Amino acid sequence: MKLLRFGPLGQEKPGALDAQNRIRDLSGVVADIGGETLSDEGLAKLRALDLESLPLAPEGVRYGACVAGASKFLCIGLNYADHAAESGLPIPDEPVLFSKFTSAICGPNDEVLKPRGSTKLDWEVELGIVIGKTASYIDEADADAHIAGYCTINDVSERAFQIERGGTWDKGKGCDTFGPIGPWLVTRDEVPDPANLKMWLTVNGKTFQDGSTATMIFKPAFIVAYLSQFMTLLPGDVISTGTPPGVGLGQKPPLYLEVGDVMELGIEGLGQQRQVVVQA
Repeated sequence: MKLLRFGPLGQEKPGALDAQNRIRDLSGVVADIGGETLSDEGLAKLRALDLESLPLAPEGVRYGACVAGASKFLCIGLNYADHAAESGLPIPDEPVLFSKFTSAICGPNDEVLKPRGSTKLDWEVELGIVIGKTASYIDEADADAHIAGYCTINDVSERAFQIERGGTWDKGKGCDTFGPIGPWLVTRDEVPDPANLKMWLTVNGKTFQDGSTATMIFKPAFIVAYLSQFMTLLPGDVISTGTPPGVGLGQKPPLYLEVGDVMELGIEGLGQQRQVVVQA
């Protein structure tokens, strides 16, 4: 299934794509795409529906973030060997963990705000994992059962805030609109090999990232199991798993986003995003 949320900001309704890729309104069935809806039982209930009998959403409706109520927005840095190389950093022995603030979450096609004082705004197409079942101290072999599905994420970053302003990466990663998620949450049964998906990103029509999740150092199941050793993962939590090479920081010379620039990105089978940069 391809689950989603649609409607004006703050008024999103749950939905699903039907066989003709039309949005069907699930608000008469579930409250939202999050929490218990993402459990195996909740997803089984949705799979049993006759989507064709449900109301259609208005054409051209806005996509919201495909997950509601995430308690955590966790990210893995330097998870592609070739991206670590372009960043001039060694391949990590363990996953590099940082967080985005949940207030960074926005829809896949919403405007991205260039923060006040920003000089090095950057892009990163990433595979997102959505947790469906509470996970604490789990083994890698059991991790898939705790994943509801996958989605496309743009890990928007402000490199000066991240690297040059002291302290942790978080201040350069968690600004408002720095976490476009969606358009869909694709359930894990429809993503047989999340570690072998093509992914790409363009800026103003020029391709900068053209990679594959096949070059990830730490794969999704390992990441989920690893994180569960440090915290309890809850249904609806989102994990962004790192980016392939081609980010602005890695260009020679580095290239960063300006107001009016357009990012377009996607992952095979998980849908596409489009964002315009505007001044905060």
